[in-house]
Amino acid sequence: MVNKNILKIRKKLDKLDDILLNIIKKRAKLVDIVIENKKFKKEIIDKKRIRIILKNISKKSKKKRIDPLITKKIWKSMIGAFIDYEYRKFKKK
Repeated sequence: MVNKNILKIRKKLDKLDDILLNIIKKRAKLVDIVIENKKFKKEIIDKKRIRIILKNISKKSKKKRIDPLITKKIWKSMIGAFIDYEYRKFKKK
């Protein structure tokens, strides 16, 4: 038996996924600009900046009543993925 409510919700989730993909594309373009402004590979990882980002995300999550553990995991994963991206792109300079 097909649950129609779940199907409707999944369609909404799919639309949100499309929006998130567009946002990730915009973020990647900004990261490309950041890469252009870095002269050395050692500049790719900025631990202080990462701590600040995660702290801010936690605060904003709490204000918006979003589980901060979810957002922390998402942002850590995203930061890691973009660090990998920067290393791949930096080699091509």
